[in-house]
Amino acid sequence: MQQETKEIIVTLTDKAANKVKALLEKENKKDYGLRVGIVPGGCSSYMYEIALEKEPKHDDLVLEEKGVKVFISPDSVAFMKGSTVDYLDALTNAGFKVNNPNVKTSCGCGHSVG
Repeated sequence: MQQETKEIIVTLTDKAANKVKALLEKENKKDYGLRVGIVPGGCSSYMYEIALEKEPKHDDLVLEEKGVKVFISPDSVAFMKGSTVDYLDALTNAGFKVNNPNVKTSCGCGHSVG
């Protein structure tokens, strides 16, 4: 399912988009996209799902963000609305970080949200 609304679901920072493109290039997966969403689990009910995937699932929302295909499951859309995915390049906690205005609770480790 292609995005049919002007409503912003997820945006990528320049750093995140560039990191995804670099990973796709390095792993020779140029036609892949980035899956972003939530899955049940963790101590605060949900955990973020961020992964490279070859193609969307049949009911995914497919976005194009800064030259990166982004796949989001229908179950994740409402929770992810207005979120920004960034990439942190630090000695500790390096990786993708989701800044989500919908989060009401999070755990101490920062990997689980509710």
